[in-house]
Amino acid sequence: MTQSTDLLQQLAEIATDSPLDAARQQRDAATKHTQGSYDVLFHASASGEFPLAARLAIARQVAHWHEEIPLAEHYASRLANSSLADKWLPALAHAERLTFTPAAATPEHLHALEQAGLCRETIVTLSQLVGFVSFQSRLLRGLRLLNGEGVPAGNGEPTVAGGWNSASLTVSGKLAQVAFTRDELGWEPWLASKPLAEFNAVEQATLAKFGHSDSDYFRLLGRNLPLLEQRTLADKGIFYTSGGLPRKERELAATAASKVNGCIFCASVHARKAVQLSKQPDEVDRLIATDPGKTLAEAQSPRWLALIDLAASLSATPPVPTLAQLDTLRGLGLSEIELLDLVQSTAFFAWANRLMLTLGEPFIYAE
Repeated sequence: MTQSTDLLQQLAEIATDSPLDAARQQRDAATKHTQGSYDVLFHASASGEFPLAARLAIARQVAHWHEEIPLAEHYASRLANSSLADKWLPALAHAERLTFTPAAATPEHLHALEQAGLCRETIVTLSQLVGFVSFQSRLLRGLRLLNGEGVPAGNGEPTVAGGWNSASLTVSGKLAQVAFTRDELGWEPWLASKPLAEFNAVEQATLAKFGHSDSDYFRLLGRNLPLLEQRTLADKGIFYTSGGLPRKERELAATAASKVNGCIFCASVHARKAVQLSKQPDEVDRLIATDPGKTLAEAQSPRWLALIDLAASLSATPPVPTLAQLDTLRGLGLSEIELLDLVQSTAFFAWANRLMLTLGEPFIYAE
């Protein structure tokens, strides 16, 4: 795979040697592997059951749903034929669900895709594609904002907590988690994970390198291992880098995004980490206890209020962050690299939540 040009720098019109360009160079791993994920998903050689034309057509529509027109036009420009074959209409309907209401996904939706003739590898790649373009759209929106470009800001209403799956049992009969929590949870897939023995030695080494060999989630995503590798490296580049926004606040942003999307599992992981790092359990618990339809950014310190406010707005579909929110954060002393970290940490969970919510579900570990 040949590394292509930095697409987001082009679309956001980020000037070379600008403060934002310098910040992105400082976060070079995130920049490189975000582009690397695009390269894997939309490589010119993509063919077989999920050909490039279908991928581009679905990506164009997902970008349109996010009202990220330059991104949609980019995908359209790569399409030789703008129409989507009828066989891909079930996939497009699934993409719409993942875009707008990922918490409403059920195992039956995946079974319907299988009945429509999509294999497990294609279903995983489709879910990754929608999650990636959801991330890419928010990252581009945030970069344009940081670059001083005003973007559409919706109706000005604050973004609220989303709904979530409240079924008492998982599809396999385990006790489901029906409220947000900081407790450690399990997660079970709705599609069979790829058995470790079916990965070759090189692929097993890739899984082991990231500690994913025993994870049902990662062995499921391993049905497209090159993309999983790029995504994992982007994740590490966003969350595990030194300097910039404190890690506790990157975890806070991930938690806020998970509340908007209704992802109990992701929120449990990142709320727990936010508390470990911040030693502020009451504040984090107030965030994850927010009822559906209620404003997230309440009863917090001014800094956390502003961080949650922008993270929530960026997590809406379509995203609705404003220059006023950015100005508030700058007024609180956040630097360019800290703001970039906030945007990237939030945007990444548009991707992570959509995978967790639509490929499986959390469960409570037995006592």
